[in-house]
Amino acid sequence: MTQSPLPVRILGIPMDLGQQRRGVDMGPSAVRYAGLFERLQRLGYQVEDAGNVPVPGRDERRVQEHAWTELRCGGLRHLPEVVAACEAIYAVAKECAPTPEIPIFLGGDHSIAIGTVAGTATAGPLGLIWIDAHGDFNTPETSPSGNIHGMPVATLLGLGCEALVNLGHPGPKLKPQEVAMIGVRDLDPEEREHLAVSGVHVYTMRDIDELGMATVARRALSHLNHLSRLHVSLDMDALDPSVAPGVGTPVPGGLTYREAHLLMEILAESRRVASIDVVEINPILDDRNRTAEVAVKLVASLLGQRIL
Repeated sequence: MTQSPLPVRILGIPMDLGQQRRGVDMGPSAVRYAGLFERLQRLGYQVEDAGNVPVPGRDERRVQEHAWTELRCGGLRHLPEVVAACEAIYAVAKECAPTPEIPIFLGGDHSIAIGTVAGTATAGPLGLIWIDAHGDFNTPETSPSGNIHGMPVATLLGLGCEALVNLGHPGPKLKPQEVAMIGVRDLDPEEREHLAVSGVHVYTMRDIDELGMATVARRALSHLNHLSRLHVSLDMDALDPSVAPGVGTPVPGGLTYREAHLLMEILAESRRVASIDVVEINPILDDRNRTAEVAVKLVASLLGQRIL
């Protein structure tokens, strides 16, 4: 591709507070080691690696400051720390939002999207493409685990814990019709019921099997056609574990390597991608950094790399 006028800013978010299994905090380092910076430079982008967003670790307790939230939100795991982290993430995303640069947020677990999407949405209407094996549509009342990485989409639509819903600025950050999910195949029972009537556009793996990825991708874009800016949130567990083994919550029957690339290529052709999450890479569970390497290739496709 020719030199892009749009700069790219890489931001690491080494957070593993939203779930129980350790290791996803090393995801940003794994993606950097896999050569994201160099790959995007070769595509002609002006790339800045802005380092990591400071986030609290599991041992940095802030119970006194946020004690009321734990009482009102059903004792969600690491809630005070997640709130603090997402506030920092929100501030950085908000700073990037009105600029022409494309921020790439490297997680960390998927709870980072509470901050990245909320901050990005401050610059105006935003569509969300949620690529994930899971719906992440739980609330404190429906979650079997209390893990916040299973709640970001519900939170962004104004459902669930008040401290998370009102993060950054009060109220919902998106409307249901502004969200399209792709690759879903593992939902909790009550989550399934709520998602089915939510108004969110959901494309499951069965839809992809029956319709093909090209049709699903174009239908998802069509649903969001009224929005000029898209945030693409890519959870690497959307891919089949045979392709991306280094994730904390693998689910068989996911996207193939080519399905994932085709999706990225079609999203790139829309010329509406404004910001990107890449989350849930766990190097401890990976095979020679394969999952991070696949992530780098997918981001390259999302930013315009083509076969010809």
